[in-house]
Amino acid sequence: MDWKLEGSAQKTDSRVLQEQEVILEDTGEDSISESFRLLQIDVECDVECEHREGETLPTGSAMWCSKNVQRKQRHWEKIVAAKKSKRKQEKERRKANRVENSGICPQHSKRFLRSLTKERLLEAKHSGPRLCIDLSMTHHMSKKELSRLAGQIRRLYGSNKKASRPFWIYLTGFTTDSPLYEECLRMNDGFSSYLLDITEEDCFSLFPLETLVYLTPDSEHALEDIDLNKVYILGGLVDESIRKKVTFQKAREHSVNTARLPIQKYMVRCQNEKNYHSEILAINQVFDILSTYFETQNWPEALKKGVSSRKGYVLQNSVDDGQPKELQKAKLLEVS
Repeated sequence: MDWKLEGSAQKTDSRVLQEQEVILEDTGEDSISESFRLLQIDVECDVECEHREGETLPTGSAMWCSKNVQRKQRHWEKIVAAKKSKRKQEKERRKANRVENSGICPQHSKRFLRSLTKERLLEAKHSGPRLCIDLSMTHHMSKKELSRLAGQIRRLYGSNKKASRPFWIYLTGFTTDSPLYEECLRMNDGFSSYLLDITEEDCFSLFPLETLVYLTPDSEHALEDIDLNKVYILGGLVDESIRKKVTFQKAREHSVNTARLPIQKYMVRCQNEKNYHSEILAINQVFDILSTYFETQNWPEALKKGVSSRKGYVLQNSVDDGQPKELQKAKLLEVS
């Protein structure tokens, strides 16, 4: 019985195939082309539907979507609307600021300001004061210390860009395969395009020794002025072990002149909870002092910019104008 049914099914399939072949022969090439065209249209429609899954469906669309898709679509529309509203408010705020400050200072585009900054920096390269950051002592520094130094370099460069009379900066003893270079690239956006000189040469071989002045807190001579014919050196050193006189000894080894900031001349010690007093500053703090003095020719104003009260020093005039208690504490610790 089973083989008879199987044979009957095969005959039926054979007849269907024969009928389909006859139909194809009768329809001809035009009908076959039309069938393929319809199939192609169906495929394109499927692709287009998949492409539009993430897009906003028009109101009253007949295309069916699940509740989950509709919920996500409504959430996305709310986000887009909020962003548009925020951009509109920000645009109105900037417009109001321009109207308010129109009589104070002219508004310039970011492109113009970048061009102006670049022009000032390149001018400093030929006629401005020169500052070297000696990075030849970083081989013994830890990862944490290198990260701190990279941050100081970023802040120093940022201050120099904003200065009306910038310095030209040299990073000496600095190799592109060093851990510090990698840290600078990681921490400082656009570091590879900084407008400064990077060289593997040591600062002592890059310039005549008689033009060099190594700035170190251990020097016996206070810096009085900034000479355009001199090249000032800052030791790129972050040392949590507080090794003493590292930069001073290095300058002595190369018979180079040294100088310290005139902190003791214009500032006095003030009492604090930890009884802490230090003239050791980060390189960006020293640079802020030098840059401010070069613009203002005023040491008290410059020192106020770079020496925080946490270092245990305050300006003499601030002590004289302060409260009696502060005056008494400062005079007890005053350095002659």
